[in-house]
This record gives sequence, C-alpha cells and structure tokens, in this order.
Amino acid sequence: MLERTPDAEQMTALVGVPLYEVWNRLCVLIDEKYDMERLWNNGGKAWTYEYKYRRGGKTLCALYARENCIGFMIILGKEERIKFEKDRESYSKEVQIIYDESRTYHDGKWMMFEPEDTSLFDDFIRLLNIKRKPNRK
Repeated sequence: MLERTPDAEQMTALVGVPLYEVWNRLCVLIDEKYDMERLWNNGGKAWTYEYKYRRGGKTLCALYARENCIGFMIILGKEERIKFEKDRESYSKEVQIIYDESRTYHDGKWMMFEPEDTSLFDDFIRLLNIKRKPNRK
C-alpha cells in the first residue's frame, strides 16, 4: 500500500498531460461499468504506481504509471483464454500481437498494454467483459 495516493498534479508530472488524460478516460470507462474496490500500490521494479481494480479478492485489471508511460494489465485465466481465442479475429491486430507475445504463468496469461491514446479502449472493455460481466447499469 502507498503512504500517499498521488494527486492529479503528481500524476501529470509523472506521465505528462496527454497520457494522464488517457489514464483518466480509461478509469472513467471502467468505473462506468464496474463497481470495484480501487487500490493504489507502488509499482514494483518497472513502474512507479499500480492502481488495481478488485472485488471479492479477485483482480479485474490494473493500471500502471511511470515516467512518460502508462500501462493497462489484464490477466486471462484458462477459461478466459478459450473465450478470447474463439473471438480473437474480432480484436485489433495490436491486441492479438500482445496476446501472442504475453507470457503465460500458472495463473494465466499476463497481457500488458501501454496505451498512448484511446484507440484500444473498446478492445480493453471487451477483454474485461471476458473476465467479469459489468456490475453497473
């Protein structure tokens, strides 16, 4: 856990104005569809911050921030990978490439995106839907 949650000024200084806008739009999109616990942590070796969406001990996804870069991670378990693979042609080439290049661990395939704009957001929401149906109307 972080001692202090970063504020808008700190986040803007870290990732820059354009990426902070992308970060905020992604958070709004997730918040509109999912009622989740939101937890700030330090980002480990590779990232400055982690912002995790969880419910009932299960992580939906996590956002990451470091200097001039943001990340969006989603982990697809075995059943979720089967669902993705059935429908993979309907996802953008970029998502398919990240899927293919992501490492698979015992708990699933760890897909990390580094969005620079909102162009993949529709695919992100579809990936989240595979993990969990939205619980907000």
